[in-house]
Amino acid sequence: MLHAADYRSPESSAGQRIVVVGAGNSAIQIATELAAVARVSLANRGPVKFAHQRPLGRDLHFWFKWTGIDSAPVGRFLRTPPAQLVIDEGRYRAALAARAPDRRELFTGIEDGEVTWGDGSVEQVDAILLATGYRPDLPYLAGLGALDATGHPLHRDGVSSARPGLAFVGLEWQRSLSSNSLRGVGRDAARAARRLAAHLSRR
Repeated sequence: MLHAADYRSPESSAGQRIVVVGAGNSAIQIATELAAVARVSLANRGPVKFAHQRPLGRDLHFWFKWTGIDSAPVGRFLRTPPAQLVIDEGRYRAALAARAPDRRELFTGIEDGEVTWGDGSVEQVDAILLATGYRPDLPYLAGLGALDATGHPLHRDGVSSARPGLAFVGLEWQRSLSSNSLRGVGRDAARAARRLAAHLSRR
């Protein structure tokens, strides 16, 4: 089992049976690339959701920035972050339509190189590649009371609501759509630094 961060190129996977797990950009891009040399299934919990990459001739991220969606401070109001869209000019939608890769509901079990699919069928695979993104893994903060019951940081716009002087950056929807991207992490870090400086000045 591999993570998307370990993936380099499709050549070493020629002729293999591969399952790519995920429904975001990385998953569909890697699965499509591998499907040129291997038999690939894209496995996830629901249909892949697409967004056109260049509406009205401009990149989607231009519109996010121009409309203010990119930096709107809505993260604190989201209990369940929305699913990530696959930004596509049509290539990946066409690849799925051509079943290269094919899409399957997420398997129900893995054992000794075999996956069990939802219909009960069992299949030997050469590799399972996880392209599911990341979630916070901060067990060293558990003793400080800085995490909720699911292990996620307790914070408001990145500044801990449980431990004065502690802040986070790079969390998904920490403050906005772009909080976990290079577009937004610097903005969030500057905001957190200002609030931490104000905290220190009051000590």
